[in-house]
Amino acid sequence: MGNLLKVLTCTDLEQGPNFFLDFENAQPSESEKEVYNQVNVVLKDAEGILDHLQSYRGAGHEIREAIQHATDEKLQEKAWAAVVPLVGKLKKFYEFSQRLEAALRGLLGALTSTPYSPTQHLEREQALAKQFAEILHFTLRFDELKMTNPAIQNDFSYYRRTLSRMRINNVPAEGENEVNNELANRMSLFYAEATPMLKTLSDATTKFVSENKNLPIENTTDCLSTMASVCRVMLETPEYRSRFTNEETVSFCLRVMVGVIILYDHVHPVGAFAKTSKIDMKGCIKVLKEQPPNSVEGLLNALRYTTKHLNDETTSKQIKTMLQ
Repeated sequence: MGNLLKVLTCTDLEQGPNFFLDFENAQPSESEKEVYNQVNVVLKDAEGILDHLQSYRGAGHEIREAIQHATDEKLQEKAWAAVVPLVGKLKKFYEFSQRLEAALRGLLGALTSTPYSPTQHLEREQALAKQFAEILHFTLRFDELKMTNPAIQNDFSYYRRTLSRMRINNVPAEGENEVNNELANRMSLFYAEATPMLKTLSDATTKFVSENKNLPIENTTDCLSTMASVCRVMLETPEYRSRFTNEETVSFCLRVMVGVIILYDHVHPVGAFAKTSKIDMKGCIKVLKEQPPNSVEGLLNALRYTTKHLNDETTSKQIKTMLQ
C-alpha cells in the first residue's frame, strides 16, 4: 500500500474513516486491471472533450443574420452550414456522457462489492478510487464550462427549429454530424440541464442502487461519504497537503469533494445536509471558504444550486448561512 498512507481512522463513525489517498501516483493492482483498463479508455478522451468545449464559440452571428433576413436563402444556408458542425460537436459531448455513465457504473460495481466495506475498497483499490475522482473532476469542469456558454443552447435550438425545413429542401446534415429526431430529443433534455454531466452521473448512481437490490444502499453512499472525508482531511491538514507535488492537486481534491457530496445528496434518502449524514458538511464548506474566492465560487454555487436537500427543513441554519 505504498501509494496510500493511512492517516487516521476516526472512531467517530459519523465522519467515517479518513485516508491520505495518492491521487497523483496510484497504480492498479492485478485485481483492479480489468475495470481500470475499461475506464481508462473513456478517461483518455476526457481532456480532448474539455478542450473542444472550451474552444466552442457558437454560430450566434450567422443565426442572427438568418433570423433578421428570413427570406434570404443564402443567409439561411450560411447559418445552417455554421451550425451543423457545431451540433456534431454537441453530439460527441452527449455520446461521451453515455460512455462516462457506463464507466461510472463499472467503478461503482467494483468499489461497493462484498465482502469488503467501502473503506477497505478505497484502501485496497486506490487506482480505481483515483479514476472515480477523475470522473468527478471532469464532470464539474465540463458543467462549469457549459454553464458559462449560452451559445450551446442557442445553436442547438436553432438546429432543431431548422431541421425539418432543411430536410424538405434536401439539405440535411450528413455523416458524423447527423442528428436524427430521436437523438435530438435526448440531446435536448441533456443540454436543458444546468449541469448535464452531473445529472448523468447522479441518475447513473441512483439507477445503480435501484438495480442492485442485493447490495445495501449504504455500500454506495458510504463509498461517497468516505471519499468526501478523504478529500477534506487531505485539504485541511497542512502536513498532508505538503505531500502534493502538483499545484493542480488542490483544485482536483476540491472538485472531487464537491462532486461526491452532490452525488451523495442525490442518492441518499435524506441527503448530505441532514444531521445523520456521514459527511461533515460544515468541515467541507469551511475548507472551500479557506481557498481564494475566485477559485471556488463555481464549486460553492454547485453546492447551492445542484444539490437536492440543501433547502430541506432538516438542514441546519448554520449550514444554510455558511452557503449564503
